[in-house]
Amino acid sequence: MESLWILIPLSVAAVFAIGWIFWRSLHGGQFDDLERPGTDVLSDDQ
Repeated sequence: MESLWILIPLSVAAVFAIGWIFWRSLHGGQFDDLERPGTDVLSDDQ
């Protein structure tokens, strides 16, 4: 039971850290263009 005093705050901190990283990637433009990187592999640039 004593380990819950450590694990619960750590898990809450991990959720906030992951949420912050996801929020920063949304506002940084990480997910703006999802189509072009997939088709860039198929283009034949000389």
